[in-house]
Amino acid sequence: MSNSWVCVDANIVVHLLRDVPDESAIVALWQKWRKVGQALVAPTLLCYEVSNALHRYVVHEEMLPDEAAATLDIALGLDIVFYGDADLHRRSLALAKRFSLPAVYDAHYLALAERLGAEFWTADKRLLQAVRELSWVHGVQG
Repeated sequence: MSNSWVCVDANIVVHLLRDVPDESAIVALWQKWRKVGQALVAPTLLCYEVSNALHRYVVHEEMLPDEAAATLDIALGLDIVFYGDADLHRRSLALAKRFSLPAVYDAHYLALAERLGAEFWTADKRLLQAVRELSWVHGVQG
């Protein structure tokens, strides 16, 4: 797979916004991507997942509502190109079946990375295990 595109999932973005910069592998990786000018991509699903994660932080009293709103604004302002189209949904359905994923959400990221010849990065250990045969899928811990 090419190194010109990097597909990131919502786990990466949430960690990016919540982690302590000097202690986070995800923050360091993000800074590296930005420094070398790699294009960051994601399915539009990322926005829904990040919004939901921030809402859950508020519900569990780990974040104040105003803080969640400000964090969402930062997330929406990140330099990520979003994709969402019928072919992406069709391919994600096939990939979810191929890897026996419990839901099709994660497969959207896989489908986009596959389409663009991109590396895909996630902090989801379960997903990493399920698709371990794909050499272009990478994991990082927050």
